[in-house]
Amino acid sequence: MKIIKAIYTLYALLLFWIFMIIFAPFIFIPLLLSNNWGHITFFFIRCWAIVWSFLIGIKFRIHGMEHIEADKPYIYIFNHTSYLDAPTIPMAIPHEIRALGKKELSKIPLFGFMISKIAVWVDRQSPESRKESIVRLRKVLNSGVSVVVAPEGTRNSNDSLMPFQNGAFRLSVETGVPIMPMAVIGAGKLMGKDSLLMRPGTIDVYFSKPIVPTVTHEEGIAQLKAKSYNRLEAMILTHE
Repeated sequence: MKIIKAIYTLYALLLFWIFMIIFAPFIFIPLLLSNNWGHITFFFIRCWAIVWSFLIGIKFRIHGMEHIEADKPYIYIFNHTSYLDAPTIPMAIPHEIRALGKKELSKIPLFGFMISKIAVWVDRQSPESRKESIVRLRKVLNSGVSVVVAPEGTRNSNDSLMPFQNGAFRLSVETGVPIMPMAVIGAGKLMGKDSLLMRPGTIDVYFSKPIVPTVTHEEGIAQLKAKSYNRLEAMILTHE
């Protein structure tokens, strides 16, 4: 079984890089020319995700789209269980986004260069880097573009959520932009945290009603974080 998974993984990775190279100019050039062309970049990112996932046999089922208004920004939070969350996010979210990502990913050849145009990198060990990333994400939200944050701070190998960090909820309180819980179910089973092997299958994504911040002080951050944690945890437990 491991041999079959290894062959499949090599096939999937080969296609990943082939299509990354093919789509690279279409993804990178629009944002290089103008920050207002991000929607073009995300169209081609979605095309890349559609083609790659189809050819390797990974399907996506999206639930709760009625909760998303395409012309409004949100702070999407999700349970990060797998590298397969990378293609899942553009497949599920219907509008332009910027993602908060670990600085280590920026060092991956070509991938890091391309994603740097749509990601805000953060060194989680550096308080200065975390503060800078919050400032940059605030500017993104103020421009009307949504952001995506994994509030656990890293991939989770367990069924239960790890404690949330404050960043996403501080952003929400400071900007008034709602939190949009996004439960990703099945990605960790297709490619787990502790393995580089993957297999085909189905990933389900569930959205709930957005959570609007109601208090604009430090206590409001803790309240919003607790409410968001409980909502996302309930979504995961309901649909797993």
